[in-house]
Amino acid sequence: MNANVGGIDRLLRIVVGLGLIAFALLSQHEYAMWGWVGVVPLATALFRRYPVYPPFGISTCKSD
Repeated sequence: MNANVGGIDRLLRIVVGLGLIAFALLSQHEYAMWGWVGVVPLATALFRRYPVYPPFGISTCKSD
């Protein structure tokens, strides 16, 4: 499997993912459980693979 998430895209996914997870853990808000959605962008950043990109021909990795 080729990586298709790179550079700024990856960094933004990590920041957003960690922010949402922190919200879920630290907030007493009634909708804090939705912060666990942050696992998705964090996982896609760590694995450098986003399954929605290939059907549209998108890749944010630098080409060789």
